[in-house]
Amino acid sequence: MTDLINAINDILWGSVLIYLLLGTGIYFTLRTGFIQIRHFSHMFSVLKNSRKSDHAGISSFQALCTSLAARVGTGNLTGVAIALTTGGPGAIFWMWMVALIGMATSFIESSLGQLYKTKDSSGTYRGGPAYYMEKGLGMRWMGVLFSLFLLLAFGLVFNAVQANSIAQASKVAFNFEPKYVGIGLVVLSGIVIFGGIRSIARVAEKVVPLMATVYLLLAIWIIASNIEAMPAILALIFKSAFGLQEAAAGAVGYGISQAMTQGVQRGLFSNEAGMGSAPNAAASATPYPPHPASQGYVQMLGVFVDTIVICSATAAIILASGALDHAASGISGIDLTQRALASVVGDWGAIFVAIAIFFFAFTSIIANYAYAENNLIFLEHNHSSGLLIFRCVALGMVMFGAVADLPLVWKMADTAMALMTITNLIAILLLSGVAIKLAKDYNQQWANGRIPTFDANHFPELKAQLEPGVWEGSDPEKPSQ
Repeated sequence: MTDLINAINDILWGSVLIYLLLGTGIYFTLRTGFIQIRHFSHMFSVLKNSRKSDHAGISSFQALCTSLAARVGTGNLTGVAIALTTGGPGAIFWMWMVALIGMATSFIESSLGQLYKTKDSSGTYRGGPAYYMEKGLGMRWMGVLFSLFLLLAFGLVFNAVQANSIAQASKVAFNFEPKYVGIGLVVLSGIVIFGGIRSIARVAEKVVPLMATVYLLLAIWIIASNIEAMPAILALIFKSAFGLQEAAAGAVGYGISQAMTQGVQRGLFSNEAGMGSAPNAAASATPYPPHPASQGYVQMLGVFVDTIVICSATAAIILASGALDHAASGISGIDLTQRALASVVGDWGAIFVAIAIFFFAFTSIIANYAYAENNLIFLEHNHSSGLLIFRCVALGMVMFGAVADLPLVWKMADTAMALMTITNLIAILLLSGVAIKLAKDYNQQWANGRIPTFDANHFPELKAQLEPGVWEGSDPEKPSQ
């Protein structure tokens, strides 16, 4: 089984996806005029009124926290450690690159997710790639295919990955038996996910900002304590990224390949740009400004926070500690992160990481489920018995992940992630013209001193594709600066 999964991943990641992902990100970066750089400060401006919502949707801030809950998980702690041990320090550079260009991709997919959203039978906003594949492209079959891949990835495999990291971290720090950790996770996760999207959003809104802030403060303290080593660490990252460290050994090509592959894989797993996951959260929001592109800016910020900020913090902790240089054979993942932190701050470092990974991974589990539920509703149109069965299966995968073997679980995650990403990237490339129109409409209104407001009447070629009653024009007002 492992050999088959490895063969599939070699094909998908060794050639197809790495070029498709980077190529798409570069294409959208150019088409939007480097929007992630030119409008960097505007991402924060949109957050000023991000707590507004209505009975149909969650707030933009809740949507951001939900997407961050899914993004900020094992990829930030375990994934960075795996990237460093298998791809070397250069993998961090490629994580940065995939995040930087991925910000433009995230803007496109999240704007489309918000544009083509619908309302379910309870009047709650639903949307995402499956919906814009059906409505924007007229290809429900493609939406069905994407939904099945997402259900496999987020509803099942990714939750097993998150549970695995919690169980392993708890074993190292507290010597807890994985099966008991799994039972506890199933109970806690079940309480939240049976409350639906609003329950998940409320938990994410409270937990995500707190856990990210505490983790970053610790990382900043470690960096400040080792500030003299930071220039050498940065130089090592850049040299390794381009194979300069391996030049003397005659393994330049292999070194670059490993660094790029691991950096792109782990970077995508962490920030999810282009994967088609975040648009599910973006579509659930009642946006402010009331324009689809505003959610593009919100989710673009999520990619930046996840990879450029939090993943970099983990990399700095590991590299500053020297744990990577002295790691014994077979030590990787969360174990390496715990050892690195413990070597800097003492034994309580391993306990801190175990607590951090619990909150990071637990919020990922509930957010991942929210994405899966959204796509199950696309397939079944809110079939209550099917939803109940899937919730039980998803919780079963949490239990499986807690006691499963780490390498196999990660390989399964890579395969599922690749398949849904390829499907989504094809769709957003086909719909790129629509997304660029949204960006231009939003930015023109903002430049004219108005709060960008989407009016479907100004887009007659799109109006027939949109859900009736979801988008209504209104008089824009003067924005706050």
